[in-house]
Amino acid sequence: MALRQFLTLNKKFLSNLSSGFATFSTKSNPYIVKVGIPEFLTGVGKGVEKHVEKLESELGDIQKLLVIRTLKLKKFGIPCKDRKLILKYAHKYRLGLWRPRAEAAAKA
Repeated sequence: MALRQFLTLNKKFLSNLSSGFATFSTKSNPYIVKVGIPEFLTGVGKGVEKHVEKLESELGDIQKLLVIRTLKLKKFGIPCKDRKLILKYAHKYRLGLWRPRAEAAAKA
């Protein structure tokens, strides 16, 4: 009897939660501004933008930069500090937690 009451109360509680509160999702919203490799690296800053030509010629588009690994960046001759920054911000960009500012893209 107690189990049946617990289950019915639990169902009521869960139905109230789903109808009254916002739901969260791991999908990031599409960005309005088109971001390429130059805008991305300029947005990261800290001297990483000096590798724009090298990465554009080797990779071509931002999607390949977002999934690149450390060893591949090392083969391109990018120093450790810059590799760490690129990978850190690429991960944040994929999750939708960071994106380059519009002012940074306008300067380039």
